[in-house]
Amino acid sequence: MKKVLIILVLVVASFSFIACSLDDEGTNFKYVNLKVISAEVPESFEYGEKYDIKVTYLNPNSCTYFEGFDIHKHKLTEREVYPIGTEFIDRNDCQEKAVEVEISLPFEVIYREDYLFKFWTGKNTDGKDQYIELSVPVN
Repeated sequence: MKKVLIILVLVVASFSFIACSLDDEGTNFKYVNLKVISAEVPESFEYGEKYDIKVTYLNPNSCTYFEGFDIHKHKLTEREVYPIGTEFIDRNDCQEKAVEVEISLPFEVIYREDYLFKFWTGKNTDGKDQYIELSVPVN
């Protein structure tokens, strides 16, 4: 039993000497909000149903890739929607041509109150966030 314990201690100790390098040569990407150009919501929702909301965003360059949505819940049925992208930096092959991309935002109606969606479109000259606001009644 002592031999097994000694071997186990030696194995654990040997792993403590093997470590990954924590040297960070710099992050090669950053997360960015992607500007919404348009959004299509149904005229109304049915309680308990699922929908795909069409969102068109502006991809600023060829080094930015869509990651998903960041959705901020304010009040019971108010949602701020931000498409999020990963932008790779320190690359020389990025094309600065902006492209419109259409994606779907899956959404489930879990409340009986009308929903207010605020899709982020960027910041104005004063640095304030701007939104496309769309209200959808629930039947």
